Amino acid sequence: MKNNTVEQQLNHRTIRAFKPTTLSKEQLTTLYSVASHTPTSMFMQQMSIMHITDPDKRAAIREVSKQPYVGANGDLLIFLVDLYRNQQIRQQKGKDDGRLHTADIFFQGVDDAIMAAQNVITAAESMNLGVVPLGSIKNDPQKIIDVLDLPKMTFPVLGLQIGIPDQQPQLKPRLPLKFIAFDNDYHREIKLADLADYDQEVTTYYDLRDANRRIDSFTNQIAGAKLDHHYTKRDEIMKVLHQQGLCTDEEI
Repeated sequence: MKNNTVEQQLNHRTIRAFKPTTLSKEQLTTLYSVASHTPTSMFMQQMSIMHITDPDKRAAIREVSKQPYVGANGDLLIFLVDLYRNQQIRQQKGKDDGRLHTADIFFQGVDDAIMAAQNVITAAESMNLGVVPLGSIKNDPQKIIDVLDLPKMTFPVLGLQIGIPDQQPQLKPRLPLKFIAFDNDYHREIKLADLADYDQEVTTYYDLRDANRRIDSFTNQIAGAKLDHHYTKRDEIMKVLHQQGLCTDEEI
């Protein structure tokens, strides 16, 4: 069963090259409105969006992300887990912070922010715009917090670079559904041999794509350097969360 929205989602391609044009005020307002109408846990609305137009801030975010397209052409949005707003509301109503510092409430904010970002992606693509999600802003979360001058009780969880596409990448193959969708019971038995056909499909994709061709497979990536033991600033995420006043109940 397919419709226009499903067709669009099944043909999703991450865009990393954009034309030197920025979004109109109407386009931005539409995307913000889509984000605001995303489901929100317990109606807490614990996310905010920052539109970064300052060249110095964009350059600093690009340096953290280590990707040349970040903060270049198009528009840069940063999605925040935002418990600061609700903290201020509680305090001005004479209440203490209650459960705002718990991991539970933080992850509700993560849900709000990530679902809002995905809704924006779907809306942007329906407007013939291209998008690349930027988990890379967490390469150095403290620097992003400093660059954006964020208050405590906030955390930058995801970025989006959005604009008019200046490339047409091939569709990247995904894991067959039998590996990700289960009825009732989790399938614990995973054999490399069962992934051989998918590995070949991924290898063919990398060999034939227009940009950054290489010989690679899915299982080789999982067994490769990305998940090998090595230190990165991302390993400081929990420390930064604590400094921001978030997830401080872990001793429970």
